[in-house]
Amino acid sequence: MNIDTFAVIGGDLRFAYLAGLLAADGYKVITSGFDSTDLPPCVTGCTNPAQAVSLADFVILPVPVSTDGTTINAPFSRIRISVDQVLNAVKPGQMLVGGAITEEVREEVEKRGFKILDYLHRDELAIFNAVPTAEGAIQLAMEELPITISGASCLITGYGRIGRILSRLLISLGAHVTVAARKYSDLAWAESMGCRPIELIHLADSGDFDVIFNTIPFPIFNHEVLSRLDKNTLQIDLASRPGGVDFNAAAELQIKTIWALSLPDNNT
Repeated sequence: MNIDTFAVIGGDLRFAYLAGLLAADGYKVITSGFDSTDLPPCVTGCTNPAQAVSLADFVILPVPVSTDGTTINAPFSRIRISVDQVLNAVKPGQMLVGGAITEEVREEVEKRGFKILDYLHRDELAIFNAVPTAEGAIQLAMEELPITISGASCLITGYGRIGRILSRLLISLGAHVTVAARKYSDLAWAESMGCRPIELIHLADSGDFDVIFNTIPFPIFNHEVLSRLDKNTLQIDLASRPGGVDFNAAAELQIKTIWALSLPDNNT
């Protein structure tokens, strides 16, 4: 496929930066959804997302593409950009990609006879993107905790890409790290890295922690588990929707919980 023009529709500052990188490589780049932030001078801004899509060979949607199934994730747009508005402008032969694509969005794409690729399914991107996610999670903990990470008791639930990098960074900062996971192989790896391993089924009896980092994208911190936590525990949920915490129960029990969907990667 001969690619001359990219359209970058919506997204956060990473996508504004991406647009600049593509333009620096000699491509024509048209953006939409960035009218309340600055863009590199070599990038063309367009207030009409459908027009931007129609002029491109390759269309890049944000991560996540949509948080509600109907609106493109475009935090720097002064106007609402609907998923229909963008998809109705896609033409045969165009490449369409996005990140953390929901079934709702995928169905809308396929209903129109097109395909969409999820770039977060590429291992090399997911692995590299896990590093800033882990670093951002630690920064949140540093900002919210009344103590230092050094010496803090930390629990990581899940031992995928983010959990592995997060455990290594926390240990290097002097934290005491416990990892809860289902697979015995993950628990063995965690223990070999200097973490205390526990089976996920024993989560409710795992002890007290200063901070909990969850990377599992389905509810594991229900009312029963949350009720056994120390009231001063900080929870940082890094999982994609629906998240791993019963947020209503956490609020009822007055356990501070941050659902960090704005960090670079919300997949394990």
